[in-house]
Amino acid sequence: MRSLTLLASLICIALSATSAYADKRVAFVVGNGAYKNVTPLPNPTIDANAMAATLRNVGFDVVEGSNLTRDKMTEKLLDFGRKAQGADVAVFYYAGHGIAVSGTNYLLPIDADIKSEMDVKLGAAINIDLTLDQTMSDAKVKLVFLDACRDNPFAAKIKSNSATRSVNVQTGLAEMKSGEGTLIAFATGPGQTALDGKEGANSPFTRALIANITQPGVEIQQAMTMVRAQVNEETSKGQLPWGHTNLIGAVYLNGAPAAGASIAVAAVAPTAPAGGGASDVELEFWRSIKDSNKPEELKAYLTSYPNGQFKPLALARIASLESGSAAQSTATRNLTTGIDPATFKDEANQVTEDQIGLDKGQRRDVQRRLTGLGFDTKVTGKFDDSTRAVISRWQAARGYPKSGYLNKLQHKALLTEIVATTSASSGEESDKPARRRTSGGGGGGGGGHRGGGDAGAAFVGGVVGGMMGGMFRR
Repeated sequence: MRSLTLLASLICIALSATSAYADKRVAFVVGNGAYKNVTPLPNPTIDANAMAATLRNVGFDVVEGSNLTRDKMTEKLLDFGRKAQGADVAVFYYAGHGIAVSGTNYLLPIDADIKSEMDVKLGAAINIDLTLDQTMSDAKVKLVFLDACRDNPFAAKIKSNSATRSVNVQTGLAEMKSGEGTLIAFATGPGQTALDGKEGANSPFTRALIANITQPGVEIQQAMTMVRAQVNEETSKGQLPWGHTNLIGAVYLNGAPAAGASIAVAAVAPTAPAGGGASDVELEFWRSIKDSNKPEELKAYLTSYPNGQFKPLALARIASLESGSAAQSTATRNLTTGIDPATFKDEANQVTEDQIGLDKGQRRDVQRRLTGLGFDTKVTGKFDDSTRAVISRWQAARGYPKSGYLNKLQHKALLTEIVATTSASSGEESDKPARRRTSGGGGGGGGGHRGGGDAGAAFVGGVVGGMMGGMFRR
């Protein structure tokens, strides 16, 4: 009976997974940095590229742009508005300069030349409130992330040219209220400025968003708590993201924790266990960070669950990491000999992995090496979710920034590791086409083309078959 119950649960999970991205998900992602009339910002385009890759990875149709003029931004917004009609989840992300004038927030295209309040109000800038209302109002869930609170040189220009009348130009952005079904998050508090980050890297706010909002099984408001904790820690309490939410129900961007719950919106997010144990959300959160070598990730758990079931373990690991008692073993030290120190600091994402230019054979080599090092994965030549999880485990074990993606330094480090000699496992897929299977029924099968339903059925069969094989392979 226990096996049957487990099998039923696995089928439910598999069916939920096949429909994980069936919801209509649309995102607007823009980074403006190459400003023509003020000092350029180096990082917004990097931030936007990384965010776009993160959202695509969990099924979003992304309307993306970098360094857009007023006309180009308008084109992108019109495209986004059309796609967002009737969307289950719509995300609006902007990195670059923004400005608050008389309590209203505006986004600034790269060709903005603002010398007065009149320039702002006559269209040189883009009114955020009107934009969100016109593009996202029809979506069921609206998530807005504004990394636009940088120290803005346009504010000084406006003030210097407004000697004859009072004008209220804020530092940073003004407070905004969210409507029903909406979450709005700023890089820092109202009227404050946020850090742009080191040149060539993500800003602290965007880096934290990428690390947390698509964590498997983590609800978005839970993720934002983790984002605040990470930014606060990384900036030595110099920057604390701020937001306002009016969400109804729980929102998951990468799988709800309970079988059968909607991936995009669930009616209730379990926040406290009924019998004193850990909730599914807390358990998934803990599993995702329990082996982390970063104290800030463990502290994010304590912030989210101050009385959580794993609090003693988290405190003990933080103390161990901060005191330096968690020294590397001799084997681990040998692994790091000769490794570029930047390997332990540089973040990896889809963009950095694309820059390596791995073909299918090289991806298979990566998978073989990981398996030979004890991080078992199927050798398919495709970096699916399973492989991403294995890469994350390898990164955590080596002390590299954990993301599930590779960069050039991490790939080089992997190639230098001595791998145990292994024969091709049964999990290695051949490049040869599989022999066509025939059966008496199920007409309309035909050749190699498969529709979405067939792909979903194949996924269910693969998940359940793999799980059952593991259960009964004794």
